Amino acid sequence: MDATTSVTLDLPDGRTLRAHATTGDPDAGVVVWHHGTPQSGALLAPVVEAAARRGLRVVSYGRPSYGGSSARPGRDVASAAGDVAAVLDAFGITRAAFVGASGGGPHALACGALLGERATAVVSLAGLAPFDGFDWAAGMASDAALRAAARGRDERAALADDDGVAGFVEADWAALRGAWGALGEDAGPAGQAWPDGAIDDDVAYASPWGFALADVRVPVLLVHGGLDRVVPPAHGRRLLDLLPDAQLWQRPHDGHVSVLQALPVALDWLVDLAA
Repeated sequence: MDATTSVTLDLPDGRTLRAHATTGDPDAGVVVWHHGTPQSGALLAPVVEAAARRGLRVVSYGRPSYGGSSARPGRDVASAAGDVAAVLDAFGITRAAFVGASGGGPHALACGALLGERATAVVSLAGLAPFDGFDWAAGMASDAALRAAARGRDERAALADDDGVAGFVEADWAALRGAWGALGEDAGPAGQAWPDGAIDDDVAYASPWGFALADVRVPVLLVHGGLDRVVPPAHGRRLLDLLPDAQLWQRPHDGHVSVLQALPVALDWLVDLAA
């Protein structure tokens, strides 16, 4: 894996953020990786390796309550944009593309909507759509956590977490046994160490996001697995309907994790777009 650096940022509101970046050519393109729920925000080897092969640097950070970042009570999805701006400033980065997996997808879209000229593009892999205007739970293996979150933080906090694995299909387990094992090795301990992160994530997903998808003016690539039972493919189609400049790649044989195997091709799309 490329050489990396990690920093703890002190924010004006008294919070801290733990952030990570690969080092290298300061003129290289930058991808900000938005992690799923739950994860630590640490750099993942398959992300770094795919980016490095395309001459891209990677930045990642722990959302509030994850991986050394302090809590932000009542945070919404939109609040990620301000945190990411601080991370970019800390690493001296002017512009970036934003790539999110699963619950990272909405947060990547927030940056695309709210960071203006600092945003070049967004990739959302297996990402959630806002919870209004369609049957968001149809096809989910388990919707208990998100339904509880929609009723408020206390109800979500009282619910035992199933870690999302109820919706995994064999293709997902195969991906976790292979190159994406790093994700599973990070997610399990993260869920145990920082349960408040997952609770606050779910409440943010199931509440108003704090920005309109119509305000995402950069190109967006949506990638979704046809077998996904954690975030069903209807979420990808809903995002496609709501975003001004988006395309949807549907991978009929992929589930929620195995769809991440499309990341190298998605990064090729970013490189071609920049060219």
